[in-house]
Amino acid sequence: MNDIREVEVVVTGAGQAGLSSAYHLRRTGFVPERDFVVLDHSPGPGGAWQFRWPSLTYGKVHGMHALPGMKLTGADAARPSSEVISEYFERYERTFDLRVRRPVDVRAVRSTSVDAGAVGAQDGSAPRGRLLVETSDGTWSAKALINATGTWDRPFWPRYPGQETFRGRQLHTAQYPGPEAFAGLRVVVVGGGASGTQHLLELAPYAADTTWVTRRPPVFREGPFDENAGRAAVALVEERVRRGLPPKSVVSVTGLPLNDAIRRGLADGVLDRLPMFDRLTPDGVEWNDGRHVSADVVLWATGFRPAVDHLTPLRLREPGGGIRVEGTRAVADPRVHLVGYGPSASTIGANRAGRSAVREIARLLAQGEEEREAAAAA
Repeated sequence: MNDIREVEVVVTGAGQAGLSSAYHLRRTGFVPERDFVVLDHSPGPGGAWQFRWPSLTYGKVHGMHALPGMKLTGADAARPSSEVISEYFERYERTFDLRVRRPVDVRAVRSTSVDAGAVGAQDGSAPRGRLLVETSDGTWSAKALINATGTWDRPFWPRYPGQETFRGRQLHTAQYPGPEAFAGLRVVVVGGGASGTQHLLELAPYAADTTWVTRRPPVFREGPFDENAGRAAVALVEERVRRGLPPKSVVSVTGLPLNDAIRRGLADGVLDRLPMFDRLTPDGVEWNDGRHVSADVVLWATGFRPAVDHLTPLRLREPGGGIRVEGTRAVADPRVHLVGYGPSASTIGANRAGRSAVREIARLLAQGEEEREAAAAA
């Protein structure tokens, strides 16, 4: 057990949620490498942004909110967002001396307590024992965990009949290289979210033909998205995680902003939507009514799922398939906080959630220290 390193808190992930949490840990008095450690599996700073396609320039980014304590200023809107935001995250890590360890893969989180997830599950009191965070770079022992692993590593691929027979190329948004790679090809884009519409608008000048299919008719939002509307949208997502259901993205309940680019796409027919096809064929997709669309590529813009498989040993999942969360705290184990999960899965939401998680963890650790002192005095 001598190779296990002890800290107060382990932060897994160094995207917006992880860096925000690390910043607030420092502000609260926790010292990097002594009191807490940040583990990130990515090759460099930038979180999921570093993997975005080159044509997604910073000027096209919707809703990027600055990290706490340092604004992003002077960015060239024409540069790829992957470059702009990665450089910003790197400056942020240096400025606040967050000492992110990378690349480190977190493989499993286990509890040393026999009754993990039982003690304190309802009232927030501290459970007994530590958390063991097993990684590609050894094991850390911690009193609390901030899980900020996001969703990028878990692209969602729906299953449809005939998928294995399709002779063309299938890829997910996570693998999208930019529109030039599809020059002269017939492309079917699946998905009614922001990524799907962005792909279609980009592909139109390059592809021989594009077809848009979604399970539900897309909802376009007119007018400004004010603070009240934002709160209402977050509340809908928050209600799901309180019930232990898998979270939906905040975007899924806000609709798509009807901006100038979307209006042009609708007027030009680029965003003419078809209902979801019933099967893939060797040369395209088809519907039960006999309609067939030939395709060289099926691009699945079907979203992502939370990357939380490493938490499986803690048995946090509810029968509904999600992790029940109050604020950021996992109800089944108050040592575990999920930041960037469900209602905090946005850049501004992650900032606020990081601060909230650190406050709760500080109280949890103080309570544990008081109980130990009382036990020693008894």
